[in-house]
Amino acid sequence: MILKNCVALITGASQGLGKAFAEALLKKEAKVVICDINRAQGAVAKAEFDQRYGPDRSMFMACDVTSLPQMKDVFCETVQTFGRLDVLCNNAGINNESSWEKTISVNLVALIQASYLALEHMRCDHGGKGGSIVNVASMSGFIPAAHAPVYTASKHGVLGFTRSLAEASRLGNYGIRINALCPSFVNTSILDTINHEENLGTFYQFKDSVKNLMNVFGVLEPSDIAEGFVQLLEDDSLNGAVMKITTTKGVHFEKY
Repeated sequence: MILKNCVALITGASQGLGKAFAEALLKKEAKVVICDINRAQGAVAKAEFDQRYGPDRSMFMACDVTSLPQMKDVFCETVQTFGRLDVLCNNAGINNESSWEKTISVNLVALIQASYLALEHMRCDHGGKGGSIVNVASMSGFIPAAHAPVYTASKHGVLGFTRSLAEASRLGNYGIRINALCPSFVNTSILDTINHEENLGTFYQFKDSVKNLMNVFGVLEPSDIAEGFVQLLEDDSLNGAVMKITTTKGVHFEKY
């Protein structure tokens, strides 16, 4: 995919990984819709992007990704403003074991919902022009995490959904590539949730085990992950791929 002038919608894009993804696309001269529930932070991100890349390159829309009506509005507004949709990045995510239903709702249900909305707009077999979907999972999608069992379950679900939908796209000639991005520990606000008992609940007692893992494996920066994100979009051979990014191996792929 040539990213220049393509139109991308990124959820959870006001800070952290989503913001890094948005900036990486803007540097490639794409157009980006920043979707986030945090209005204040979204306005800040939009102002920064306006200054660096011009006001016509991005748009911010406040949205709760778990709300189907709100997400429908975001997709419609994206197409009305920029004329089409080429990329969806499902990045929004939380880690709250005390409110595990919400964690599943944001991390998995909303991701599935947004993916299906993207299919409606992009499927070649339904009159669309094709495109690409990147679902942000985690290395937690491969390994057990005592401090966050529901978060881990949600990321396992993201991988299963991504690979299965990618196969459906291939068999159905949707013209859409669907891939998963699985970073190791990244310096974002979600990483800080391990320090708060209100997030981990009864599993807070295991926080030191994950901190030990962080010391062993190190912590990546959002810009490191953005490089892999761009690779998933630009490499037209990738569909159903599961990209891992770690401090020790850099970008590599899970082999099933």
